[in-house]
Amino acid sequence: MANVTFKESPITLTGNEVKVGDQAPHFTVLANDLSQVSLADTSGKVRIISVVPSIDTGVCDAQTRRFNEEAAALANVEVLTISADLPFAQSRWCAAAGLENVKTLSDHRDFSFAQNYGVGIEELRLLTRSVFVLDSNDKVIYVEYVPEATNHPNYEAAIEAAKSSN
Repeated sequence: MANVTFKESPITLTGNEVKVGDQAPHFTVLANDLSQVSLADTSGKVRIISVVPSIDTGVCDAQTRRFNEEAAALANVEVLTISADLPFAQSRWCAAAGLENVKTLSDHRDFSFAQNYGVGIEELRLLTRSVFVLDSNDKVIYVEYVPEATNHPNYEAAIEAAKSSN
């Protein structure tokens, strides 16, 4: 598993680490309206899956906004932001932020995404900051587990991976 810290303290990640070349693992999360969303529901286009500890924090807010801006310029690319926040909090944040190109999804109920992508922070029941890019056939083409969960991911590398698969 990736060695990750949170505020410079080591954390334990739960679940299965995902690597480039893997077939994307199945997951089930909740949309803001509490409907269930699975990997299969998002298939058929390139996906940038932006994983954040909590949408209500500065870096997570900036990460979600940055991928929202980038997504507007990418054809056939969908951006999913997944956190363990409640769907109600995500919905409130989206309304206040006015974002239209990102879908926020909650892993709070089942922690399915956390377990299948190796991003669950055992000590906090949050998701660690990470980015996954999947091609239209659900193959993993980019993975980043951000070494310090309070830092920004490599936006440019994730966007380039999405562009190159498009």
